[in-house]
Amino acid sequence: MFLVMGITGKVGGATAQHLLAQGKKVRALVRNREKAADWADQGVELVEGDWNDTAAIEQALKGVEGAFVMLPSVWAPSPDYKEAKGVIANYVKALTMAAPPRVVALSSMGANRTSGLGMITALRLLEQGFRDLISPTAFVRAGGFFENFLYGLHVAQGGMLPVYYNPTDRKSTMVATNDIGAEVATLLTGPAWSGRRVVELGSMVSADEVAAQLGEVLKLDVKAFAVPRAGWAEAFEQFGIPKGRTAPAEEMFEAVNAGWMDLGAEGTEHIAGTTSARDVFEAAQNAAKA
Repeated sequence: MFLVMGITGKVGGATAQHLLAQGKKVRALVRNREKAADWADQGVELVEGDWNDTAAIEQALKGVEGAFVMLPSVWAPSPDYKEAKGVIANYVKALTMAAPPRVVALSSMGANRTSGLGMITALRLLEQGFRDLISPTAFVRAGGFFENFLYGLHVAQGGMLPVYYNPTDRKSTMVATNDIGAEVATLLTGPAWSGRRVVELGSMVSADEVAAQLGEVLKLDVKAFAVPRAGWAEAFEQFGIPKGRTAPAEEMFEAVNAGWMDLGAEGTEHIAGTTSARDVFEAAQNAAKA
């Protein structure tokens, strides 16, 4: 039995699918059973609770062979990242009490840095908070998700894909959530290890390459367009981030553009992605047509 947090999201869902495909039993901590009904139909054991319920997390950890944990995505965190700190404290308490045979945690490229990370600061805090866990722990430092470009299926009909990567031909680490799920499942079910592991996951890809692959799916000539730095705040507000709280998202992309999230941090392993941006776009387009 393996615990998967965030099963109703993309990464948790991909992890669960890969575990189920291996014939493994999966347990999930969920706030809403109805939202996770499809997983129950696939044999996933559901435990009610959420990230802020230490007792529920500990209950979900009982008897598992391994656990995948992640932080909820918060695009407008408090200045002191109290949301992430609260969830991390709950995890640490539950993981210390239950001490599963292995823990895999979703982190991010750049989490080894000490400042200037914006939203990724939460994942740096996660890695720090888990340093003293008894359980062998692996941090999967994933690149930027190809799924974050899915808006392009709707906005790139005119041949332009607006991005925050500048310059657009500069490569940075990117990955598909399916590949994250596959690697997490491999870590959970593969050979045991001791201590702490850090896996950098993804391949070096440019926004220009993503735009070209989107164009192949749309059968259009699509070019990446770097949104001017002065327009970032307004653009993020249009995506739903409250006015005046876009700084963490802006700082994150500044870090990407500065090369802080490239492969090769000391003491890490590297796993390349096998799912392309094109694959992600095609899957989304086919799902929309179904």
